[in-house]
Amino acid sequence: MPGLGLVRFWPQVIIPAVFAVIFGPWVGGLGAAVGIFINDMLIHGNPVLSLMAGVTSNFAMFWLIGYIARKKVKWKLPVLAFGAISILLVALSYIYLSAETAPIYAGIIIVSYVLLLIFLWLTPKWRSYEVGSTIGLLIGSAIIGAMVPLFSQFFIMPGESALNPLTIAAGFSYLIWTFSTEIPFLLILGPPILEAVHKAYPSFKPRNSKSEPQ
Repeated sequence: MPGLGLVRFWPQVIIPAVFAVIFGPWVGGLGAAVGIFINDMLIHGNPVLSLMAGVTSNFAMFWLIGYIARKKVKWKLPVLAFGAISILLVALSYIYLSAETAPIYAGIIIVSYVLLLIFLWLTPKWRSYEVGSTIGLLIGSAIIGAMVPLFSQFFIMPGESALNPLTIAAGFSYLIWTFSTEIPFLLILGPPILEAVHKAYPSFKPRNSKSEPQ
């Protein structure tokens, strides 16, 4: 499966996200954490790296998605905050990345923010889910971007024969790769899947899951 280093392209991110919304943050977070640990053991077999980066990032991400999606959030402030974070990430792209790659990553960041605005406007009922997905994925991506380089400072990376510490730029690349390749699936596929599940199984719908446009 394609990816950036040890971080794979993962469109199936939508599955634990839906479970987190339907069954609650603890089910989503713990299920994703256990699932990624098993997957990591099959892929690279390093439990320390998995516990530092994969397990922590997945638990935080899907716990936040499940928790925020089940609340009636005031979405405007988080959107403004994410806009400010996007500006910061664009600036960091030009500070830490090469002149060839910085515009690409900056473009990905901007497109991700525009995509969020579009789907907040198109699906007002699911604004809590969309905000939760953005916040959760950003936190999870940041954990990966920090923990993988930290691991490489002290341990040999899977597939390598010698210690090869990763740079800040590499960690930033992991953050942007993870966020940009997963956010479209969360924002585009989440609302229609959840809508279908709630129609088929009304009992799965949390009492406070309906978000009002704000």
